Amino acid sequence: MITALLVANRGEIACRIFRTCRELGISTVAVYSDADAGALHVREADTAVRLPGAAPAETYLRGDLVVAAALAAGADAVHPGYGFLSENAGFARAVQDAGLVWVGPPVKAVELMASKTRAKELMAAAGVPLLAPVEPGSATVSDLPLLLKAAAGGGGRGMRIVRDLAALPQELTAASAEAASAFGDGEVFAEPYVERGRHVEVQIMADGHGTVWALGTRDCSLQRRHQKVIEEAPAPGLDEALRGRLHDAAVAASQAVGYRGAGTVEFLVSVEGRPYFLEMNTRLQVEHPVTEAVFGLDLVALQLRIAEGGPLPAAVPPEPSGHAVEARLYAEDPARDWQPQTGALLTLDVPDEPGVRLDTGYTGGDTIGVHYDPMLAKVIAHAPTRTEAVRLLARALERARIHGPVTNRELLVRSLRHPDFTAGAVDTGFYDRHLAALTATGTPGEDAARRLAATAAALASAAGTASAAGAAPAVSGSGPARFGAWRNLASQPQIKRYRAEPGGTEHEIAYRTGRDGTPAPETGERVLTARPGAVVLETGGVTRHFGVTADGDRVHVDTAAGAYTFTALPRFTDPAERTEPGSLLAPMPGTVVRLADGLAPGAAVEAGQPLIWLEAMKMEHRILAPASGTLTALHAAPGLQVEVGALLAVVQDASAAAPVAAPAHASAAAHASAAAPAAAPAHASAPAHQEETTS
Repeated sequence: MITALLVANRGEIACRIFRTCRELGISTVAVYSDADAGALHVREADTAVRLPGAAPAETYLRGDLVVAAALAAGADAVHPGYGFLSENAGFARAVQDAGLVWVGPPVKAVELMASKTRAKELMAAAGVPLLAPVEPGSATVSDLPLLLKAAAGGGGRGMRIVRDLAALPQELTAASAEAASAFGDGEVFAEPYVERGRHVEVQIMADGHGTVWALGTRDCSLQRRHQKVIEEAPAPGLDEALRGRLHDAAVAASQAVGYRGAGTVEFLVSVEGRPYFLEMNTRLQVEHPVTEAVFGLDLVALQLRIAEGGPLPAAVPPEPSGHAVEARLYAEDPARDWQPQTGALLTLDVPDEPGVRLDTGYTGGDTIGVHYDPMLAKVIAHAPTRTEAVRLLARALERARIHGPVTNRELLVRSLRHPDFTAGAVDTGFYDRHLAALTATGTPGEDAARRLAATAAALASAAGTASAAGAAPAVSGSGPARFGAWRNLASQPQIKRYRAEPGGTEHEIAYRTGRDGTPAPETGERVLTARPGAVVLETGGVTRHFGVTADGDRVHVDTAAGAYTFTALPRFTDPAERTEPGSLLAPMPGTVVRLADGLAPGAAVEAGQPLIWLEAMKMEHRILAPASGTLTALHAAPGLQVEVGALLAVVQDASAAAPVAAPAHASAAAHASAAAPAAAPAHASAPAHQEETTS
């Protein structure tokens, strides 16, 4: 019987496993890096053991340190979660060799499925349908498009789509380098790329007594960078014959390797409805909550039961009920090539309503760092029908209060309400086709709503200023302010300026303060309430409520129809805050890992050419040349750690006109200002292309 469980992971999955442990009366042990010393999973564990260092390779990927931590803390079992060491056969063996219970499949099964190439050979022998591999060295135009994949791992790392045969050697080299960096194994294989295919998977649960459950299907087709964003169960639009084939193939895959515990068999389903085996994940999946919701199960509890040697509760799984949808909430900016975001997370508040579940490793007040995946939380909705579940999830996300770095929340809401998604007509190319439209801003309705939110921000700020000065609360009908609220002469209106984030649209809000101390906007909205944290406006006969939270120059405005973030701008722009044209700035804190071959001042560069590779938040970001021209300055070198906004290089545009000589009477200070611009904000940087580097 397991009495104390160490979770060899971090973040939301560690918190998720701890929740089940508390319900079962099992004490919990966390491991943590220096960067995670104050993390939620550390705070929630009964005991925590430090792994010195910050990078995953120094901490969570050090199996020897994790096993030593379990022994030191008195744990008698280890759960790997997902990612990191969860599919590492050597780690599973080390856990068992130390006399600890391994909450996972047999080591042999992990070994057999660890290599995607070997797994495909096994599945072919078991009669599981799969795509025939293509030998890259002998590939022809007729084989295109091809998909390159890392043999030793998943999660989109080391994956490339090749549509041009001439690009194949270069993409093979890049994919192999990325796979080696992520998994320590540079083996890459190629297979046909199925256009508009669907990613469908089957959850497997097998005990040590011969029982195997196939727990329905999940659709995980909405992906960015080959990583899942929205998942649902059951997969919509599959006929019973296809569901049966998928279940049978998944059970056959499990039995072929003597599987035990929780696992997932993943398939690609073509437009014609043909299933092809992709891989078997020998662990719990990120999207397991949708299966739990539909089947009314706790998969972690079943994992623990099986690890203790117990059987599954019945010969067949329970009957499914309803539909569940999960959305992964990331700290990233989809409109800027999915660029991860860092910083303080002030508020994370998802409505606690029937049918809505939140799995997270963060709370308000935590900091999103640069060392790990930018996923903040998973929000799951369960309802009797797919339509109801999708609507419930979209509404819960829309009403959530998320204050801090930019997130993909708006993209998730729009995705869930997109006609293709609501109709169940999705495939892995969904974001390739629709991302521009899903991240677009500027429709008349959106502009009006955003401006109204900026108006609320200005009125709340004005009310806060009045309150700080000793005036009465600025509420209509509350009576005149104690002093300083009005004058006998006409005056100019007060002006506040805000920049919408992300997007950069600026709003100038003019208002006057009346005799009762209530600020009134020049645009004519009727102010019912104006307090520092709450504003109620009536416009066009409709009353709208705004929650306003200020943090420095950032202002978050929450409404029933969505949320907005603004940066309060000064009345006058500092002339020193400018960037030299062609400056390449670090989009986030990170480490320079390499430079383009031959990159040095004076080198000629082409527009869009990768110049600098920056590694941060488990991803590699390519800093591209903003224009064709000459590199005039280089401030980056491999190994250099940089902060957000740091100047990395300067490219002089070849088409730019030669600079005009300064007049003789110009001051030395003016010359210095023109020649040495101040550090610029990150948004001035050239867009950075991102690639996954570690699991």
